[in-house]
Amino acid sequence: MIEVAIMIEGQNGLNWKRWQQIATTVEACGFTGLYRSDHYTNSNPPDMDSLECWVSLTWLASHTRRIEFGTLVTPVSFRHPTHTARMAAAVDDLSGGRLTLGIGAGWQEREHANYGWDLLPTRERFLRLEEGLEVITRLLRSDQPVDYLGKYYQIKDAILLPRPERSGGPPILIGGNGKKQTLPLVVRFAQEWNLLLIPPPEISALNTLLDKYLIDLGRQPHEVRRSLMTGCVFGLNKNEVQEKVKRRTNGQRTPDELRQRGLVIGTAAEIVEQCQQIAGAGIQRVMLQWLDLDDIAGLKAMADGILEKLAG
Repeated sequence: MIEVAIMIEGQNGLNWKRWQQIATTVEACGFTGLYRSDHYTNSNPPDMDSLECWVSLTWLASHTRRIEFGTLVTPVSFRHPTHTARMAAAVDDLSGGRLTLGIGAGWQEREHANYGWDLLPTRERFLRLEEGLEVITRLLRSDQPVDYLGKYYQIKDAILLPRPERSGGPPILIGGNGKKQTLPLVVRFAQEWNLLLIPPPEISALNTLLDKYLIDLGRQPHEVRRSLMTGCVFGLNKNEVQEKVKRRTNGQRTPDELRQRGLVIGTAAEIVEQCQQIAGAGIQRVMLQWLDLDDIAGLKAMADGILEKLAG
């Protein structure tokens, strides 16, 4: 058994009409959750509609009743951690405790340059992320005012009020496949680890390594949920799958080549088989990246073809 959620790229043409239609469909069809990126724009032009992430999640919290949802991921590079903690606690409370707070370092050079944010070199970027995670987790988890003095962030007598209804606030998700920088942050701060675009054999190896790191720090492996965000191409038949892959890759890749890279590609039966392999590698929730924001019929058809089979 594996849970299936949908992930969309919010900078890839998302507006209110599309967001509301997608959210309603994901909830009605029985998917576990709906997750979205937090970007101003794509890494290359042209610019498209890009509905503001936290505003969209606030709407989602009060207009859905069942699905879990969250950020993949919200960056500390252009969102101050005290603001993120406040927004996350409020949105989680509004939803009745359905938010997962995905936090990242930031990576996309174009949006930082265009909108006036300092991305920083990679090493400093991860040091800033570590400090941001310290600030966010302390604010969410402490009922008393907290102080923190770091290079990038400083707070004094800071307290989050009202206190989150969930003890400790929403769970923290950290995404990435890096052994040296990402996994140590997962062990220290996260309740969920989200891998990206990676095939099952590599998932298994990283899962084993994370288990070791957790035990070394005195945590149990089951304390961190394992999820995977990966690309998805669904078709009603093999010809439709091949045509969609051809359009997506400009004829440069076959469905098999994409599968080898860790993407979930195929008809309903093929997607079920691939998701079962992902579950066998230790993943509890797969987040299928749905790029065609107007293909609501395809989203419904995929749900009809895979969810019941994967729930058994």
